[in-house]
Amino acid sequence: MILEPVDWLFIIAFFAVSLFIGIWVARQAGSSVSEFFLSGREMPWWLLGVSMVATTFSADTPNLVTDIVRENGVSGNWEWWAFLLTGMLTVFVYSKLWRRSEVLTDLEFYEMRYSGKTAAFLRGFRAIYLGVFFNIMIMATVCLAAIKIGGVLLDLTPVQTLLIASVVTVIYSSLGGLKGVLITDFVQFIIAMIGSVWASYVIINLPEVGGLSNMLSHEVVATKLDILPDFTKTETLVPLFVIPLAVQWWSVWYPGAEPGGGGYIAQRMLSAKDEKNAIGATLFFNVAHYALRPWPWILIALASLIVFPNLESIQAAFPNVAPGIIKNDLAYPAMLTYLPHGLLGVVIASLIAAFMSTISTHLNWGSSYVVNDFYKRFVNPESSDKALVNVGRISTVVLMVFSAILALYLENAIQAFRILLTIGAGTGLIFILRWFWWRINAFTELAGMFISFFMAIYFELIHEAIGFAPLAGWERLIIGVAVTTVVWLIVTFLTRETDMKQLVQFYVKVRPAGPGWAKVKKAVAEEGIIIEKEKHSLTLEILSVFIGTIAVFSALFATGYFIYGRTSVAIILTLISAAGFGWLIYMWKKLSS
Repeated sequence: MILEPVDWLFIIAFFAVSLFIGIWVARQAGSSVSEFFLSGREMPWWLLGVSMVATTFSADTPNLVTDIVRENGVSGNWEWWAFLLTGMLTVFVYSKLWRRSEVLTDLEFYEMRYSGKTAAFLRGFRAIYLGVFFNIMIMATVCLAAIKIGGVLLDLTPVQTLLIASVVTVIYSSLGGLKGVLITDFVQFIIAMIGSVWASYVIINLPEVGGLSNMLSHEVVATKLDILPDFTKTETLVPLFVIPLAVQWWSVWYPGAEPGGGGYIAQRMLSAKDEKNAIGATLFFNVAHYALRPWPWILIALASLIVFPNLESIQAAFPNVAPGIIKNDLAYPAMLTYLPHGLLGVVIASLIAAFMSTISTHLNWGSSYVVNDFYKRFVNPESSDKALVNVGRISTVVLMVFSAILALYLENAIQAFRILLTIGAGTGLIFILRWFWWRINAFTELAGMFISFFMAIYFELIHEAIGFAPLAGWERLIIGVAVTTVVWLIVTFLTRETDMKQLVQFYVKVRPAGPGWAKVKKAVAEEGIIIEKEKHSLTLEILSVFIGTIAVFSALFATGYFIYGRTSVAIILTLISAAGFGWLIYMWKKLSS
C-alpha cells in the first residue's frame, strides 16, 4: 500500500513526540534506580491507570480479538474477559498490599516474604526466567503483530518492520525510564482510541459491508453475534465459557492479569503516590480495559467476515505476504487497507502507538528485573545508581533484539497467547494464597514454576510423540492445573517453613488479612508488637470485587446490545452498571480513607 504525504505526516509527528518525551525526562530518569524504574513513587492514579490500559492495548490485541471472533464469534472473548475477576481482586485486595511493601520490583517481594537461600535463588531465577525468557516471548507476540501490520499496510518485510518499529521505542525507553514510558503511554492511548473508534465507524460503512444493520443481518455475521455462548453446545460452552470462568482466571499467570497482581501492573502500583492512587489506577485500568475498548475491534472483526470470508481471500488480496503468516488475525490489518488517506495515517500511528506502549513497558519492566533482582542482588551489590541505570539501558536494547528475532518464527497471535497460558497454568493459586496463608514458602513457588513449565513442554513436544491422542487446549489447561497444584501442595508440606521472624516482619509491614495468618498474628502479639488495625474487612473487599465485576460486565454487554439494537436490555444493563460504578467510587474513597 502506498501512503500519501498526509499519512506520513501523522506517523512522523507521532515518532517525533515520543522521542521528545524520552529526551525531555532523560536527565531526571537517570538520576537514580528508583526514578528510572518507579518514577520516584510519585505518580497519580489517572496517569498510571491510562498507562496500564495503553500497555495492554498492544499491536497484537486487535489481531487476537479478530482471530477469536472469526473463529468462535463474540462469545469467544470470554477466553480473556474472564480475567476481569483477577483484575478486580487486584483492585480491592492486592493493590494496597503491594504499595505497602515498598519494594522496587515484585520479585524483591520474595526475600521480604520468604527466608533463606531458597528465597534468594527464587528471586534471581525468576528475574531471568520472567524478565528475560518469558518477557521476550511476550514481546515477540507484539512484534509479530507489527510484522503483519507492516506487511499488509506498508509492504514492508518483517526485518524492515522490526527495525523501524523498534529503534524509536528502544531510544525513548532507555532514555526516559518509567516516567518517559508513562507520559508517552498517555499520548499513545489517546491516539490509539481515536484510531480504533474512527476506523470501526468508517469500515462498517464501507460499500462492501453496507452499514451496521446490513452487517449484523448478514448470514455469516449473524451466527457470530452472541455475547454468551450457546449453553446447549458443550463443545464450545466448556472451553470458551466454563473453563475461563471456573478455572483459568485464578489458576493461570498471564502478563497484565496476574492473580494477586504482579509484573508491570505491580510496577505501576509500586510507583503510585500512596495506597489511594494504587487502588484508583488499577480500578481505572480494569474498567477501561474490559468495558471501554473491545467493541471497535469486535466490529471490525465482524466486518472482516464479509470482506474476507476465508484465509484464501486474504492471501489473494495480499499476495506479497508470506503464506505462513496468513491466519485469521491478519484480517484486522487487512480491513484497515480500506481506510481513506489521512485517517489511514492516524490509524497506522495508533497501531504504532499500541506497539510502542506495550514494548516500552515490557522493556522497562524486564530491565528492572535484570538490574534490581539479578545484577544488583547477585553480581555487584555495591553498584552506584548511575552504573545500575546504565545496565538497565543496555539490557533494554538486548531484550528488544532477542524479541525481534523470536518474532520471525511465530505465526499467529492466538497460538502465542495459548502457549503463554499453558506455561503459567497452575501457578496462579500460589500468587493468590501467598498473601493469605503463611505456610506458602519459596519451595512452593519453585515447584509450581518448574512443574507448570514441564507440563507445557510435555503437551507441546512429548504427549502426541509417544502415541497419545491430541488434547484440546482446555483439556491441557485442566490437566496442567491439576498436576501442578497437587505437586506444589505436596512440596509445601514436605519442605521447611519460612522463618517466623521473617513472617513477623512481613506481616507487620504489609498487614495481610485472613485466618491464614493466625499463627503469625500470635507471634506478633507475643513479641508485644502493636500494628495498625485494618479499617475495613476482607469480606467488604470481596463484596466490592463481586459488585465491580458485575458493573464492568454490565457496561460491556450494554454497549453490545445498544449496537445490536436491543435497546431495552441495554438500558437495564446500563442502570445496573451505573449503580455498580457508584458503589465502586464509594468504596475507592472508603478503602483509601
